[in-house]
Amino acid sequence: MSRRAVLALPLALAACSDRPAFDAEDIRHATLGAGLPSGFLLGTATASHQIEGGTVNDWSAWEQSAFPDGRPHIKDGSVSGDAAQSWQRFDTDVALMKTLGANAYRFSLEWSRLQPARGQWDEAALARYREQARALRQQGITPLVTLYHFTLPQWVSDAGGWENPATLDDFEAYAAHVAEVLGDEVDWWCTVNEPNVLAVFGYLDGVWPPGKKDAKAMATALSHLIEAHARASRQLRVRDTVDADGDGYATRVGLAHHVRIFQPATGSTADITAAGLTDSFFNESVPLALRTGRIHLSVPGSVSIDREVADLKGSSDWLGLNYYSRDYVRQDFREASLSNQYVPSGRPVSDLGWDIYPEGLYLFLLRFRDLGIPLFVTENGMADAEGNRRPDYFRSHVYAVEQAVKEGADVRGYFHWSLMDNFEWAEGYTPRFGLFRVDFDSPDKARAPTPAVESFQDVARNLGLMPTP
Repeated sequence: MSRRAVLALPLALAACSDRPAFDAEDIRHATLGAGLPSGFLLGTATASHQIEGGTVNDWSAWEQSAFPDGRPHIKDGSVSGDAAQSWQRFDTDVALMKTLGANAYRFSLEWSRLQPARGQWDEAALARYREQARALRQQGITPLVTLYHFTLPQWVSDAGGWENPATLDDFEAYAAHVAEVLGDEVDWWCTVNEPNVLAVFGYLDGVWPPGKKDAKAMATALSHLIEAHARASRQLRVRDTVDADGDGYATRVGLAHHVRIFQPATGSTADITAAGLTDSFFNESVPLALRTGRIHLSVPGSVSIDREVADLKGSSDWLGLNYYSRDYVRQDFREASLSNQYVPSGRPVSDLGWDIYPEGLYLFLLRFRDLGIPLFVTENGMADAEGNRRPDYFRSHVYAVEQAVKEGADVRGYFHWSLMDNFEWAEGYTPRFGLFRVDFDSPDKARAPTPAVESFQDVARNLGLMPTP
């Protein structure tokens, strides 16, 4: 995701106020992994459109066009195209996971591959995903499968996408069919990835498809995405009845929620209020709906949504947190969001200008520890083209997880974003997030390890996932 302004809405839940600071020497000397619980899932995360290649959906159409002022929708002018060819080279990628010592892999299904038209299923694509899940399990790697990671089949998009209530029916049917076909190979399911991010970027900022700038459309889409999770969860639990890994549970359902620290730029009441309101909407609205079973979204003068959703309460067996960064917030009534988000000069940042603040991950894990369900870090990583700063970033954030575990957070897994370099949505191919660098100019999209691979392996060894050399 990109660092942009998000809408400030009065949902009345305060921003984090404690600001811990980790000691660099403590991180440097920590035996990372030793402080994580037994059965911890240590893996990487990817998304189908970003790595598979050859996908045809609303995003691939979006990549071909431009904004009214002539700027390409994708900042570096690229299109996803062949991506990293992971659809053809999945066995190669499983070998990379084994090199890492990973025991889990979070990947997404491409809805447009599986259902190219309403009522039409691609049996070969379904079989291919079954093969992938089985290949992972045979190598001791637990598959965590995401049903929806930002891309819609074109026929769903053409009918109104997430603004159209009928999409809920289509998504529920998709989830039901996938559960029946893949359920005997998959126990861990993620229904929806980052509904708050998609709602803001696609329907409010207009920088992702469908490119709208409409607060009412944003609230409607977010409401439907949350309900889509509840419906999919119901179908997965009913139709996936096979315990693939023998742990006594046939299904473990959750969603991946993007969280971001919004820190007041000053101690002024105005900045504290702006940060708190932004935090309430972006960080709290989705978990609050999961906890209460009620969606409450309000855009003053535009729309107010307050409704109970069937099967929403109790729909999540776990909550995934996607965490990358922190923004400083200054009140600014000239902005639609009523605030400005920025990173002060002099702060350590990634190649995308995102603030590097591992303490934020620790804060969020503590913040949500009382939800009563296990937590996962379903994404965490940094854009670093040279790859030399990623080892410290990785270590500091694993350290944050261990500190949260020490304080009672029930954290069951960590998935690094990403296994390999990928097509990074509106940014294109310029940002490099991979533990393995991809040569996109080579015919075979050759993968090569970055320095962070050794850091990952160290944690895997300390977890007992690979032998000590």
